[in-house]
Parts: sequence; structure tokens; C-alpha cells
Amino acid sequence: MKRLLLVVDFQNDFVDGALGFPGAEKLEKPIAEKIAAYRAAGDDVAFTFDTHHRDYLDTQEGRNLPVEHCMEGAPGHDLYGEVALLMRDSDTVFYKPTFGSAAFFERCRQSQRAADEVGKPPFASIEIVGLVSNICIISNAVLAKTACPEVPVIVDAACTASFDPELHEKALDVMEGLQIQVINR
Repeated sequence: MKRLLLVVDFQNDFVDGALGFPGAEKLEKPIAEKIAAYRAAGDDVAFTFDTHHRDYLDTQEGRNLPVEHCMEGAPGHDLYGEVALLMRDSDTVFYKPTFGSAAFFERCRQSQRAADEVGKPPFASIEIVGLVSNICIISNAVLAKTACPEVPVIVDAACTASFDPELHEKALDVMEGLQIQVINR
């Protein structure tokens, strides 16, 4: 049975762009190593992309919006560094306009339903890495645990971070409280 690695939003704008923060670039090597290890084992790798469109922003004039980031087609939307070179055309990609990916949840849910019919789990585990721990990582980890409650959901603390170290630690605590395995803490 295959494992699934989900690389969440390791995009230029979250590393050294509009919402980048010191230390995010240090995740490049461990995330790249993890992708390579999953590929060598024949496991699945998927990616999420935080994705926004100019037409949406234009309709929100006068509202209190976050910093413009991850605009589709702009360099900030692209994966960062070596991680970008490791993405394959055959990888599943989820484009999302918000924190958690509804499409990722649906894929996990469909996989769980199919696995239930044959009496086995859909994945050996679902591991989540990327950015930002207290926003998109925790959101997608909760979605994975909800869709596949008997599958170990793992977050590698050495492969995620936040612009706020205190919120990062709190997010890891909350995930542990939700029976998500936090490793390398």
C-alpha cells in the first residue's frame, strides 16, 4: 500500500516573496529530500498551490484583503527552488483559493470509500509538509484526518514553519491533540 506525501504551498510568495519570512528557505532541502525518498519508494506525491486571480481582487475593491500573493501566472505562484524541479507532470496538483483544499479532501474521501469496499485503508499514511504550519498545513491535516480517520496523518515539523514561531508551536500542539502525528519536533 502506498503512502501519500502532500507538499502544501511551497511557493515563491510564501518563501521569499510577498508573504515570505526568514527561515522558510531552509525548508527547501528537507522537503526536496522527502520528495526524493517518496519517489524512490514508489509512493505518491501531490502538491497544493495557493491560487488567486486578478479578477477576484478587482471585485473586492474597498475591502480589507490580505497582501496580494500567489497570483496565477505570476512568479510568486510557482514552487520554490529545488522543489519546483522535483514536480512531475504525473503528480496530482490541487489549486486552492483558501487554506484547505476541498479537492484534496474529496480525493481522500473517494479513496477512503473505495478502500472501504475492499476492507483496507486507502493509504499507508498521509504525510504533509510545506507552508504555513498554523494556516494551510493544519487546515489540510484536519481535512486528511477527517476524510481518512484510520490512516495515520503525519506532519513533519522539520519540513514546515510559520512567520510566527509561537503560532507554529501552538499549531503543532493542536495537531497532536487531533491525533495527527507530529514528527521531528
